[in-house]
Amino acid sequence: MQPAKNISPYKEGLRDKILDTAIAAFARNGIRAVTMDSVAAELAISKRTLYELYARKEDLLFEGLKKLQEENQRKMEQDTEQCKNVMEIMLYVYRQKVEEFRRTNPNFFTDLSKYPRVLRLLQQENKRSRSRFQRFVRRGIEEGYFRDEVNYELAGRLFDALGRYIMVNQLYRQYPIEEIFNNLIFVSMRGFCTEKGVKALDRMI
Repeated sequence: MQPAKNISPYKEGLRDKILDTAIAAFARNGIRAVTMDSVAAELAISKRTLYELYARKEDLLFEGLKKLQEENQRKMEQDTEQCKNVMEIMLYVYRQKVEEFRRTNPNFFTDLSKYPRVLRLLQQENKRSRSRFQRFVRRGIEEGYFRDEVNYELAGRLFDALGRYIMVNQLYRQYPIEEIFNNLIFVSMRGFCTEKGVKALDRMI
């Protein structure tokens, strides 16, 4: 992203619109298929204006994903405040993730490997997700849905490994996303649950 100095108020106001448009295009078509020219054309702005704000496509991708992560996290925190327990939160997150993957071209995930800076951003977010997972687990134990003898730090690392395996081997091209998430979340999480948790999980699925 270009420095803020010497940027007019009009162009500064374009930043969010450009990022929203670019991320939507990346998700719809895959990263490789989207060019700076096509983003400028979709926004009906000049290429010069776009390049003054974002010098490279990787800048668009990085800043767009960062913005999307922040927005999604805020929305999730607001929405899950209405959930009565961790099982309702888990169902909410499941539905959100499935819908997110449904809207995303598989080429998007394949193309991500070409952008090291973006991969580092995703790794940082993954660390934050592990921390949120531990807080989620503690709440689940307190509510009586999760067993307290499980090593959840190890379990979180195993979930990470499964996630990487899915992405590296592009299982999302071989199986419906619902089937992947059902096995990754519901089947795996079943082993964490107390009898109370298993009954709640069975009602959910």
